[in-house]
Amino acid sequence: MVAETVALESAPAPVSEYRLRRRAQFVEVDSAGIVHFSHFFRYAEEAEHALWREAGLSIARRGAGVGFPRVSASFDYHSPLRLEEEFDVTVRVAELRNKSIRYTCVVTRGDVRIATGSLTIVCVSRGADGTMRAAEIPTAIASRFTVAI
Repeated sequence: MVAETVALESAPAPVSEYRLRRRAQFVEVDSAGIVHFSHFFRYAEEAEHALWREAGLSIARRGAGVGFPRVSASFDYHSPLRLEEEFDVTVRVAELRNKSIRYTCVVTRGDVRIATGSLTIVCVSRGADGTMRAAEIPTAIASRFTVAI
């Protein structure tokens, strides 16, 4: 009983959001020096993976028995992001269900909203033949997240 209490007390609190600071790189921009729309999906995923690390997890741990493919992703663009500009990518847990997690993502440069988006992942288990089936998110993972207020 004492060991369980100590383990619970030392576990980090569940996380609901993460802010990642980046700089637009040359490889990410078009000939006009504006970040190509496709990179915003990579930014969201980079922030998502950082969120999982903040929760003490890896989204792709070897031997985990489950995976988390994306089933929905979208972005709306509000202002251009240019080469070498610093910006923040904030990802928030918007919904946590038995088998899926939906995030919202906001890309900002100071007070300027660059883009807003969402990303939904689903927990799957893989059969011996490689087929994937939706599965419940293991408690050890789900308990590390909470919905952002």
